[in-house]
Amino acid sequence: MIIFTKHAKDKFGILKRHKFLITEKQVLKTIEKPDLIDKSHLSLFIAQGKIDKIRVLRVVYKKEFGIIKIITFYPGKRKQYEKQK
Repeated sequence: MIIFTKHAKDKFGILKRHKFLITEKQVLKTIEKPDLIDKSHLSLFIAQGKIDKIRVLRVVYKKEFGIIKIITFYPGKRKQYEKQK
C-alpha cells in the first residue's frame, strides 16, 4: 500500500504553478522501479528515476508497518544527483 501525505498531494499543484508537470503515475513508478535509492537519511528513503536527459525525479518516503508513505518529491538535475563517470 502506498499513500501520499497532504504535503505530497499539494506538491503536484505547486510544481504545476511553476510549469513543471509531474503525475502521480510518475511518482509511483519511481517508487516501484527506481534507478537508485538513497538510504543516507536515517529512516527515510529517496527513490530516484529519470524524467528526461537532464532531470531526475526524487521521491522521499518512509516505510511504516508495511505502508509506504510518500512525504514529498521534487525534480532535480541529473548531474547534481548522479555520480560522474
